Amino acid sequence: MDKKAMYKLSYGLYVVTTRNAEKANGCIVNTAIQAASTPNQICVCINKANYTHDMLLKTGVFNVSVLSRTAEFPLYERFGFQSGREVDKFADYTAYKNAENGVPYITEGTNAYIAVKVTQTVDLGSHTMFIGEVTEMEVLSEEPSANYEYYQENVKPKPVDTGKTVDGQTVWRCTICGYEYVGEELPEDFICPLCKHPASDFEKVIK
Repeated sequence: MDKKAMYKLSYGLYVVTTRNAEKANGCIVNTAIQAASTPNQICVCINKANYTHDMLLKTGVFNVSVLSRTAEFPLYERFGFQSGREVDKFADYTAYKNAENGVPYITEGTNAYIAVKVTQTVDLGSHTMFIGEVTEMEVLSEEPSANYEYYQENVKPKPVDTGKTVDGQTVWRCTICGYEYVGEELPEDFICPLCKHPASDFEKVIK
């Protein structure tokens, strides 16, 4: 079975944000779809390893900021390559506004935001699907939306193939974010510490 077939599916890219009494947080996701039109409903799937996932279970409200092709790599780094458990992603960050639900939405590198109140959740194993009714939404720009392929080809820095470390060890690279694991064998249950993707999304770097 060729797991890379999953890469052929078309994905958009979004920042899902929420806020509790203590702080605001957000993460990059590639799964956000309109689930129904009457009433208007959105669903997002969030990895259980993400701090945003835990916050959202408690708050029940979130915003989806749709990333456009003007989004630059630092935006992906801020919301995708670090954990809200360890840093405040909104510290020293000003490119956002608060929606009527009190949750921030991103105003740079985005073309729309949608505010959602969760009505149900579905346990999907590694992820939880959050389904909810839209409470507000707004178009922010007419720039085309970014998708996963655009990010891979035009935004993500191209890594330099190292193949092996200076002492001859093998390198495994995450195809999602570029994180590198050093070791002859990659554990089957390994989870990328940056983007939370599984070992199946790693490939051995060939020099």
